Formats: sequence, C-alpha cells, structure tokens
Amino acid sequence: MSCCRTLFEKKLHDYGASWRILRPSSLTDQLFIKAKRIRSLEIKRESLVGEGILPEFIALINYGIVGLIQIEKGFADHVDVDAHAAMTLYDHYAQEALKLMLKKNHDYDEAWRDMRVSSYTDFILTKIQRVKEMEDLEEGTLVSEGIDANYMDIINYAVFGVIKLTEQHES
Repeated sequence: MSCCRTLFEKKLHDYGASWRILRPSSLTDQLFIKAKRIRSLEIKRESLVGEGILPEFIALINYGIVGLIQIEKGFADHVDVDAHAAMTLYDHYAQEALKLMLKKNHDYDEAWRDMRVSSYTDFILTKIQRVKEMEDLEEGTLVSEGIDANYMDIINYAVFGVIKLTEQHES
C-alpha cells in the first residue's frame, strides 16, 4: 500500500484532486478499462505500450479508494479538496480496506495466496460489472451489497495482485 499511496500523492501533486469531477459512471468506466487491460495483457502476454500488469493493479487500488471518497462526498463541478484533505481521505479509506481484508483473511484462511492472479482480474471485472448494473438500476437494489462494498473488494483483490506479482518478481 505504501507504493500505492506514494504514487497517489505524486499524482495529487501533479494534477491536484482532478478526480473530484468524476461522476460515478465515469469512475466505474475508469476501473473497467484498467481491469480490462490487465485481462488483455494476461491473455496476450505482450504489451505494446510497454507498461505491465502491476501498475494497473496499483491504479485499481487508487481508483477504488477514489470511488469510496466519491461515494462519501459526491462528485464536484470543480476541485474542492486540497492535497492534505485528499490524503487524509485516502488514508482513511485505505485503512478501512485493510480492516476488511484482515477480517476476510481470518475467515478465509488467506485462500487468496493459493489463487491465480488471473482469478483476481476476473473477480474484479465481475465486481465492476455489478457496480455498473447497480448504477443503472433506477429503483435501487433489492438484496445486494452496496457499491462501496464492491469497491472494497476491488481494492483488496488488486492488493492481492500487487503482493503476488511483487513476490513473483522478487523470487
């Protein structure tokens, strides 16, 4: 998470909190293109742009956190948070995602460690599809978890991807 936070902070320096203008559907589409690119690279095993899968998982983590912030604050017509406030919000939601991950790791005995990275990608794409469906339901959902729960799961699956890819690279 420290590498994700560092990148977020650097981009915040360069672009400000420009993500504050993203409406929910645009944020979902941003998550979608990141996850879709991971899946494409996993299948094709070649990147013509030269960037690999790891940066895309990091982007999913950071955009997932942005999504949680946007749920809390709503989208804005202009940037309405400074860097300090944005980082405070980032840290809060990163901590919330970690708390959830630790609870689930306890209950599932860290099953993610025995999963394939490609499964994380597919689960993330499934969560994004669910978010799209929920966003399109005008009357609301009947029994499903909210969009925030799906963002949390996206963040956590992406963290698993970062961990596994980093471990593979180091070994």
